Amino acid sequence: MFVDEARIYVKGGDGGNGIVAYRREKYVPLGGPAGGDGGNGGNVVLMVDEGLRTLMDFRYQRHFKAARGENGRNKNRHGQSAEDLVVKVPPGTVVYDGDTGEFLGDLVHHGQRLCVARGGRGGRGNTRFAHAGNSAPEIAEKGEPGQERWLRLELKVLADVGLVGYPSVGKSTLLSAVSAARPKIGDYPFTTLSPELGVVEAPDGRSFVMADLPGLIEGAHEGKGLGHDFLRHIERTRVLVHVIDMAAVDGRDPIQDYQVINEQLYKHDARLARRPQLVAANKMDLPEAEEHLQAFRDAYPDQVVYPISGATRSGLAELLTAVADALEQAEAVDAAALPQAEDTDPEKKVYRYEPKHPFRIYREGSAFVVESEELEKLVRMTNFEQYDAVKRFQRILKRRGVDDALRQRGAKEGDVIRIADMEFDFVE
Repeated sequence: MFVDEARIYVKGGDGGNGIVAYRREKYVPLGGPAGGDGGNGGNVVLMVDEGLRTLMDFRYQRHFKAARGENGRNKNRHGQSAEDLVVKVPPGTVVYDGDTGEFLGDLVHHGQRLCVARGGRGGRGNTRFAHAGNSAPEIAEKGEPGQERWLRLELKVLADVGLVGYPSVGKSTLLSAVSAARPKIGDYPFTTLSPELGVVEAPDGRSFVMADLPGLIEGAHEGKGLGHDFLRHIERTRVLVHVIDMAAVDGRDPIQDYQVINEQLYKHDARLARRPQLVAANKMDLPEAEEHLQAFRDAYPDQVVYPISGATRSGLAELLTAVADALEQAEAVDAAALPQAEDTDPEKKVYRYEPKHPFRIYREGSAFVVESEELEKLVRMTNFEQYDAVKRFQRILKRRGVDDALRQRGAKEGDVIRIADMEFDFVE
């Protein structure tokens, strides 16, 4: 079964907890702090595997969680960081955030990787909090929670050449005649329900990948028939071969078919209509095909048409040679259009300043809610059972201006303040 859409849940591993510990050595009765840091949680990484062809595996497993980091240990021993969880996807996978629709990445090349959920940082042990004013702190951080999100995966097949046309015009027969692919062939519409790929070799030895894609109908750009499922896959092809039933077996007009298909391509994406396109006049071995072919050439005198028959294989050599030529020209144009990098030093890094968003305070019932990504992370990493940790948390809120902002919003002694899932009383 060909599956080209999937929705999955990913979660990075939580960071390990830091610990409170002290040196315990002979003749050293009051040793200093020796609590180690927790290890970092593992990331969830998507990686391209060229051996995969569909998103079928994600129908059976949709949740992927990386391992958490180990907790810190005494004697300043840090917990081990967890390994990344690698999830394999087929070439041509496009990744979006499942909730916001944000584009995250386009995975094309074998081995290409994309981190989609980062693991949490390990919490710091009490050794990290020692200073001149407190040489033996009773404070250690919890591990940072790993990032979690839903993803929407879309597969757009990677093919050099795409066969387009109405259902039952002979696209599958053509692909089976020029390659080792064996798509399903039938005398009824929508025999092909999913893309079929085949490696094609032209008479002069040049080879390319050709895709037999589900047939289009009028209104496909609005999702009719297999509309969007089809059009998504054709976006990556460099050259289109428009297959037309010149024998008009189903009673359709070849000229009108040509117009409708191109109109659907344009309405879906104007760039598709400008893509190099060759016309293959199929079923030339049937009666009335020559008459329809002449009418088509009269209607489109500037369009080069290649008469072929997928059943008898006549005219295929000329068509494949023309397709290989068009593909080379398209690749040359694409290469010329690429911007020339002024500096190709792989070690050079560009750093951009990203200002942190201030917190936001609003009322929710009788409680004041403080909304801030930074403060919410602080809540999750603070161990409120430790007195020193509570005092540090209070100092940070005061230093960030949260206390003053709450007073300005009308907070009084005893009012409930909520940050993330933590509630506490406002104290003057």
